[in-house]
Amino acid sequence: MSAVLVIAGSDSSGGAGLARDLHTLARFDTQAMCAVTAVTVQSDSRVIAVHPLAPDTVRAQIESALATGRVGAIKIGMLGTGAIARAVAACLPPREQIPMVLDPVLASSSGAALLDAGGREVLRERLVARATLVTPNIPEAAALLGTQPATTEEELLRQAHAWLALGASAVLIKGGHGSTSEAVDLLVSAGGSPRRLIAARSARTHRGTGCALASGIAAGLAAGLELGDACARAKRHVLELLHQGE
Repeated sequence: MSAVLVIAGSDSSGGAGLARDLHTLARFDTQAMCAVTAVTVQSDSRVIAVHPLAPDTVRAQIESALATGRVGAIKIGMLGTGAIARAVAACLPPREQIPMVLDPVLASSSGAALLDAGGREVLRERLVARATLVTPNIPEAAALLGTQPATTEEELLRQAHAWLALGASAVLIKGGHGSTSEAVDLLVSAGGSPRRLIAARSARTHRGTGCALASGIAAGLAAGLELGDACARAKRHVLELLHQGE
């Protein structure tokens, strides 16, 4: 069975980060391997402390997992610092060898910074070009491009193509921060037509939905699903989380 290697930070509250990733992969009956980037101290409402690991330790975890030969997909979440991001970039295989889903975690739901300026630079300049799929939400997509958040689909498409110009094979801009009655995630691939993943907007909010979506997509890719099908299946899982309040 192919495994998903999750490169992310821990969350002591269990709502997001590695805890949410592992919960998601278990739901999809997918084996998980972990490379911890940081230990965070969190409650359901705030981030109390962040303790990044040594970059060499992060790199050693990744190399050890890859050496097993069982990694079928990689999911990257919280990186924390530029030094850790560089260590991760230095040991990733090509996306043609192992598909990679990059969730650009910039801040917690409560607004605490989870990636420094150096990390943002490495993400843009080195990690995006290694990604099979990048999964920013609307504020993240804009922040990493140095522009204002999109308010129309035309603006979203322009930003998606700007992400593709950075080297990503595909980008999924998540519509959870939009203002319309429907939550529309926009999937854009190089040379392909945009695909809209549409659902009624839930009145509930839930920590860790971005982690769950990216991990769910990685599980699909590890199982051999086509990218669009993996995204659609993972979105259904996130909707179930919102409805069930898990």
